[in-house]
Amino acid sequence: MIFCQPNIGTAGLSEEALKAKGVPIDVYQSEFKHLKHTLSGSEERVLMHMLVEKNSQKVVGMHMVGPDAGEFIQGFAVAVRGELTKDQFDVTIGIHPTMAEEFVTLREISYSF
Repeated sequence: MIFCQPNIGTAGLSEEALKAKGVPIDVYQSEFKHLKHTLSGSEERVLMHMLVEKNSQKVVGMHMVGPDAGEFIQGFAVAVRGELTKDQFDVTIGIHPTMAEEFVTLREISYSF
């Protein structure tokens, strides 16, 4: 967790660390404006990033930039540490309307390496 504005939260490994290890990864990413800002006019954006090992489908990294990122990532750190798979995230019902539901509704690979 980096205490700055906006908050940055991270769990697991970074892209750089995974590239250095030669681990093949699928990256799921989302950038959006939080629903609560629809009427407020705020242009604040949120970035969510999930790194999934291609072979095992384990989620090996999760990163977020946005309000309360540390609070979100703390909960998801348990999933990364517990070596949950992308399939386990996919079958989790998101709590609507929350920003956290975005992590369990990521379905399209943004890019791979």
